[in-house]
Amino acid sequence: MAKDSDNFEAAIASKGAENVAEFEPQNKGLIGVLHDSLHKYPFLVPLIVIVVAIIVFGLINPNFWRVGTLSLILQQVGIVGILGIAQALIILTAGIDLSVGAMLVFITVIMGNFSMRYGVPAELSIIIGIGAGALMGFMNGSLVARLKLPPFIVTLGTWQIILAANYIYSRNETIRSQDIEREAGALQFWGEIVRIGDARVTYGVIAFLLLVIVFAYILSSTAWGRHIYAVGDDKEAAELAGVNTDKTLIQVYTVAGILCGIAAWVAIGRFGAISPGASTGMQGNIQSITAVVIGGISLFGGRGSIIGMFLGALIVGVFEMGLRMAGADAQWTFLLIGVLIIAAVTVDQWIRKVSS
Repeated sequence: MAKDSDNFEAAIASKGAENVAEFEPQNKGLIGVLHDSLHKYPFLVPLIVIVVAIIVFGLINPNFWRVGTLSLILQQVGIVGILGIAQALIILTAGIDLSVGAMLVFITVIMGNFSMRYGVPAELSIIIGIGAGALMGFMNGSLVARLKLPPFIVTLGTWQIILAANYIYSRNETIRSQDIEREAGALQFWGEIVRIGDARVTYGVIAFLLLVIVFAYILSSTAWGRHIYAVGDDKEAAELAGVNTDKTLIQVYTVAGILCGIAAWVAIGRFGAISPGASTGMQGNIQSITAVVIGGISLFGGRGSIIGMFLGALIVGVFEMGLRMAGADAQWTFLLIGVLIIAAVTVDQWIRKVSS
């Protein structure tokens, strides 16, 4: 019996350890491969959509393929794109910010009034405006993190408060472009145009592209970026892993406020004048969320990338420009963007359902 036992143990030692961890390879099929690819690279869907859209609109009107047209699209999406970066950071934490558009407009008013009404140098007014954005973002983050209030409710409330403060503080007065150019030219810096061949881009577009690169790196290659994903994926698990989730949330909302300040500065350069009634205060929230959702960032947090948001913003710009050049009614843009939003959320739900 002892001899048989020794032989059995020898067989286990020589073969068993190698075979225990072996699994039969699974043939996932086309659907399985597609699911795994979309789960690993969420930006693939918006990338495919934008390539197809550019081809189709170019076939309808060859002028769409001109470098000048494509550079104009970049100019049109630059401001919303910067707001989209702010929105993406917050949505990655499983939150949402409905106040980014109102913050942008209010900050333009702050910059303009400090320069034109109080005589503060434009450069210092810019710093004050961006600082005001950081403060508003900090307040949002503190209410969400410290008081555990739902981000939707918090930012819905601050959106209304900021809009009201904007009209009260500005006295509903518009600051004209020529006045800004004469007395506070630095406010219009990002509106200066750079020619690169046939392309005409503003410094604001360059700022947008640089911010995309910077935050794509931050999210993919820094500890803070990994903390953002961890908080959005599973906040309790992140806390158990040693992540200070409250601190991370406050930091994210504060950085989002700073980005709103930068977007406000770029907006002054883009439009020249400063108006407290600018449509961005109402539409900026929806447009930024649209870019994020179409770009493959999950509204449930923890999945997506800044590159995806960038592609989502471009999709909106491509559809608007393409339909306009095709002579279609502007309402078709809203219809198609709405379809894309529903499709993007459906794909996200499918990926999550299969993953679980």
